[in-house]
Amino acid sequence: MNIEREKEVVHQFHYDARNIEWEETNGTPQTNLNVQFQLAEDASNAGENDTAINSVLTFNIVLENLLLSGYLSQMNYIRGRVIEDRTALNQEEMQELAAPLFDILTRLTYEVTEIALDEPGINLEF
Repeated sequence: MNIEREKEVVHQFHYDARNIEWEETNGTPQTNLNVQFQLAEDASNAGENDTAINSVLTFNIVLENLLLSGYLSQMNYIRGRVIEDRTALNQEEMQELAAPLFDILTRLTYEVTEIALDEPGINLEF
């Protein structure tokens, strides 16, 4: 798959200390990662034989003492292939499209936790 990518966009990234007392009353948050692929029909950088797909990652990651949540995206252009429906992508292709979003999430998590905790950052592994 020939992919041309725009820069990743960090729409939201939240670092919150967990409030265990609040969780005892209201419930413990759950880790959730969701990747969506949205076909962009009006993308100006896509030619006749190309497909524009916006990859979107929303996440809620519960760790021992903190909670990370947010929303990242990246516009991708698949050159030389017209995809009419996102179900035409196989698992390997979806992983290839989403990989940069997981990379930026890993980097953000490491850097922010290193600063916030004043110790080596937390490494996420996907």
